Amino acid sequence: QVQLVESGGGLVQAGGSLRLSCAASGRTFSKYTMGWVRQAPGKGREFVAAIKWSGGDTYYTDSVKGRFTISRDNAKNTMYLQMDSLNVEDAAVYYCAADTFGFFRTTVELANFDTWGQGTQVTVSS
Repeated sequence: QVQLVESGGGLVQAGGSLRLSCAASGRTFSKYTMGWVRQAPGKGREFVAAIKWSGGDTYYTDSVKGRFTISRDNAKNTMYLQMDSLNVEDAAVYYCAADTFGFFRTTVELANFDTWGQGTQVTVSS
């Protein structure tokens, strides 16, 4: 069973940058669609970004387009989220997620993520 471990969260001033990492166990990471989902206090989980198994297709929610960049290194079983120009609305717990059947799907949907990390806190001060 795949396990996901996030790192890289922390406190940053508005306008600053953070880079989140998600390390995955298992030998079939390269076949998974991977994504980042965040949850702010009192709110539901929100899709942030996703990347298909090959790394060639990426998806972003509108509010982070142009500011966040998702990437993956299949040789290292690791996914990344570079977050630039952070604002207070980006503050949340960020979860790494995997769609372990993503290789066989043509769409990326929050409901298809079946494996989750424990989350890493991102705090943005104004």
